[in-house]
Amino acid sequence: EMTAAEEEGRIVKRLPLEKIAIHHLSRDRMVLAEEDMAALTASIAERGQQTPVEVVQLAGGLFGLISGLRRIEALKALGQTDVLALVKTPETSQDAYQAMVEENEIRADLSFYERANIAVAATGQGVYEDVRAAVKELFAHAPKAKRSKILKFVTLRDTLGTALRFPTAIPEHLGFKLAQAIEADRSAATRIALALKQAPPQDAAAERRVLEAALRQPGAAPVREDLAPGLRLETRAGRAVLSGKAVDAAFLEDLKAWAASRTQP
Repeated sequence: EMTAAEEEGRIVKRLPLEKIAIHHLSRDRMVLAEEDMAALTASIAERGQQTPVEVVQLAGGLFGLISGLRRIEALKALGQTDVLALVKTPETSQDAYQAMVEENEIRADLSFYERANIAVAATGQGVYEDVRAAVKELFAHAPKAKRSKILKFVTLRDTLGTALRFPTAIPEHLGFKLAQAIEADRSAATRIALALKQAPPQDAAAERRVLEAALRQPGAAPVREDLAPGLRLETRAGRAVLSGKAVDAAFLEDLKAWAASRTQP
């Protein structure tokens, strides 16, 4: 029974903190809130570590951290040298990522941006085929509506990730509006990034004000012209729309053939 318990990762072990590789996985938590960390550190100082972290054994006597980053950092802050841990043996990288995400979803709510970021990171490492699959698997127990919101923040992460200074502080409703604006007109991302560059925010509240102001600014007005009787062209950055009676089935077939030849090297 003891052997089975150890193999299944049900026995708590005391491991040296210096042997824990905290960046074995891309971490879902991007910011450790000072107040939460202070409370956790005080709790561990008074009562000791009550919940073990989860790790996986690596080569060279190291252990890769699956979950428990905040406990690790609190123990380091207290000058501790050991950590109580459960040594898990996840069958796949997907299992390890899911274990990390599930614990944080239960213990301390992540921001939507952090959820989107870990989905993108895991996809970039080849753990998942694409980001939609990553969101679906990592947040399998979340409602469908919540997964949809995470995908909206994936849009922010992909288009504004390098421009944002305080992305984890973006509230849900603002992030949703930003994503909608960018999906409707990709040039909006450039406009928003430029606004952030021109007025670099010093804190999350200032960044939020810049983002909200950028949303209120209209994008470039579309240019419209009549190409021929029954055929109108409307253009804006990255988008062109043809409309009118002349846009029939034959016209569309000719357009497809021309577009295909136009983009060939």
